[in-house]
Amino acid sequence: MEIMSPQNTRVKEWAGLQEKKHRDKTRKYIVEGIHLVQEALQAEADVECLAYDLDKGMPAELKGLLQAVQGMEVIGVSAAVIAKCSSTGTPQPVFAIVRKDEQGVETILAQKDSLVVVLDGLQDPGNVGTIIRSADAAGAAGVILGQGCADLYNPKTIRSTMGSMFHLPVVEGDLREILPQARERGALLVSTSLQGEESCYEHDFHGSQWLLIGSEGKGISPETAQMVDKSIIIPMAGRAESLNAAMAATILLFEGMRQRGYPQQINPSHCEL
Repeated sequence: MEIMSPQNTRVKEWAGLQEKKHRDKTRKYIVEGIHLVQEALQAEADVECLAYDLDKGMPAELKGLLQAVQGMEVIGVSAAVIAKCSSTGTPQPVFAIVRKDEQGVETILAQKDSLVVVLDGLQDPGNVGTIIRSADAAGAAGVILGQGCADLYNPKTIRSTMGSMFHLPVVEGDLREILPQARERGALLVSTSLQGEESCYEHDFHGSQWLLIGSEGKGISPETAQMVDKSIIIPMAGRAESLNAAMAATILLFEGMRQRGYPQQINPSHCEL
């Protein structure tokens, strides 16, 4: 199948997925670029259709994955269609329309002795995506996005995850309901604070630990703060006033990984920036 006109009805629907209201209504989102589409296919995400630039042809990295995906449309489109559906100034030659995965929080709650990242009101999509990527790299059990966070399916959030959103559970939900459930199952709720009880390097990260990260401007909300079991501090030797949320979360995650014992054999390709 081929679609050449950017005025085509389906193209307008695809382009609409750049807006949250259309993503919420259709329960679909758009993934752009060879790497992210490849990650979606390899993770067996629910891909509805894959569109590629006819002039450039199907990317070689994706050809071997197409036969393994059942029920997915493959559509050749014009450069004008690609441009209309893209969220960047330099459009990628391929994109996919993916149905949202309705993972429930039970997927994360059921995992014992796990590291979980909880984001509370973190509005920057780049930071949210980066934290998901760090959580994936550190072997976390999942990421929970509370109310007020950037939309997981925002194109910038998706790009910032670099495909990690397909590697671990990422759940959106109400922290007022989720955090008490986590505590009932033995999770320690940990946040960072300048008034922290001890350094993150002294804190024991063993057992079930849920790391609460708030917005850079306000931190975690007062309601969430009331549920925190322990506050720790990230010590700094220099004069910087603070770290951004993604950096702080990454430090905590990798200290947790270090204490828990990271894999003895590490693939060098996994150490790339």
